[in-house]
Amino acid sequence: MELRAGFARVAQRWSTLTAVAVVIAVLIAAPVLSVFSNVFVGGTTETWLHLAETVLPEFIGNTLVLCIGVGLGVSSIGITTAWLTTMHEFPGRRVFDWALLLPLAVPAYVMGYVYTDFLQFVGPVQSGLRETFGWNKGDYWFPDVRTVGGAVGMFMFVLYPYVYMLARTAFLERAGGMLEAGRSLGLGPWACFFRVSLPLARPAVVAGTALALMETLADFGTVSYFGVQTFTTGIYRAWFSLGDRIAAAQLSAALLAFVVIVLALERASRGRARFNNTSRNAGSPVRHRLSLVPGLVASFACFMPLLLGFLLPAALLLQMAFAEGDAQFGARFVQLARNSFVLAAVTALIAVVLALLLAYAARLARSRLPQLLNRLVSLGYAVPGSVIAVGVLIPVTRLDRSLATWWEASFGVNPGLILTGGIAALVYAYLGRFLTVALNTVDSSLGKITPSMDDASRSLGFGSWATLRRVHVPILRGSLLTAALLVFVDVMKELPATLVMRPFNFDTLATQAHTLASDERLAEASTAALTIVVVGLLPMFVISRQIVKGRRREA
Repeated sequence: MELRAGFARVAQRWSTLTAVAVVIAVLIAAPVLSVFSNVFVGGTTETWLHLAETVLPEFIGNTLVLCIGVGLGVSSIGITTAWLTTMHEFPGRRVFDWALLLPLAVPAYVMGYVYTDFLQFVGPVQSGLRETFGWNKGDYWFPDVRTVGGAVGMFMFVLYPYVYMLARTAFLERAGGMLEAGRSLGLGPWACFFRVSLPLARPAVVAGTALALMETLADFGTVSYFGVQTFTTGIYRAWFSLGDRIAAAQLSAALLAFVVIVLALERASRGRARFNNTSRNAGSPVRHRLSLVPGLVASFACFMPLLLGFLLPAALLLQMAFAEGDAQFGARFVQLARNSFVLAAVTALIAVVLALLLAYAARLARSRLPQLLNRLVSLGYAVPGSVIAVGVLIPVTRLDRSLATWWEASFGVNPGLILTGGIAALVYAYLGRFLTVALNTVDSSLGKITPSMDDASRSLGFGSWATLRRVHVPILRGSLLTAALLVFVDVMKELPATLVMRPFNFDTLATQAHTLASDERLAEASTAALTIVVVGLLPMFVISRQIVKGRRREA
């Protein structure tokens, strides 16, 4: 009887945990559902028809060009660098293994600001050309970086690490036995690559490309600064310039449809194909040492993405920051940094706690409901920040007004906007956007803990909550820190949601850099931009240490 009562208590706690997970998942998914709920709302057809007749075709065309260009670019660079560092030995390979991830620390809009200053008419490149060849204005042609093609280049060199990271892992995991089988059948190095390794790495390559495309669709700072009209800029214009929340929501839904199409194409492209590794010999590949000339070519192929995606932008930011920098550097800059750090720290802390609850509920549940809810929550990362912001503002603004009306009726004082007047709604938007980052990290690490540890804990009389607190949390300490760090950096870099959701007279480093760059004060924007890049290096160092440890294990 006591044993039965004990199991009943555990089952009751499990149901409580599941209920908590359901509430969390519904709240996090609410912004996306709010956007969908406004798709067919009438009353603003004039604005929508105006957008459809004027700028909607341009939105669609530019979005398609960006997706195609970025998809081809990141997959080409990511696959090439991953294959070279995985399968060959050449000068600098050990450094390139981890250094090729560094461009992820540079937001695309910061890259756009830097290269605009570097390549503009009065910039060092064109000025040097005119001085060297004695040219004047009109004597030569120079490509304009602030175009759709320039935006493709910015995204390409910032986002290729997504493909590189996943493709490299796929090559390492599947290379050993599969390549030996291919060589035993008479396939050469190139044939093994195209007929064995690349097809097996296809899911990883497509997944990395899909992540890059979702980041491209979510961007606002780069396309806005370059004057490229996309759905994200249209959402911002409809909300702030036209004051039409329904039109903004409908544009958000159209952008969300692009994201769904990208994910659906990724799933449909696999068909019935399966990519399981059936070889028993799954050891690390034997790297082929390249001779002098091919080795230098391989080094050059790995160095150029690193140079264009991180080294050159970082050097230019340092030069501008030390030469001129932000004229308001001091108390104003400290306030901006404090705002950014407070937002990032609060969001990271809440995200880790919520991710731990969601992952643990899915681990304990006997039904598939928590797993389905976690997938619903995961859609947030695929949704641009501007869409999340619109989805948050519509219901939260209504709730804010209702609270203010009730408070005034009850206490005779109008408290103003309680939620949207502070950072609460902004943190909520960040959670809807970035909770997936923490959830995936925690869930992956939690899955490595054997169920026998849960059984042993229960046999000692601990319930589910005590097991989580006293067993799993200590084991997951490193993963929880990594998850918090990733969310922290993502919040620091987030621009569109911050621009839409920030309270009045509340700025962050990201909004400061965007405002100064929009006013063509690029040198002053360098201080805030450089700070964002430096903070973004933190998770890159963590990931780099993991790669170095993995390389030592390979040796």
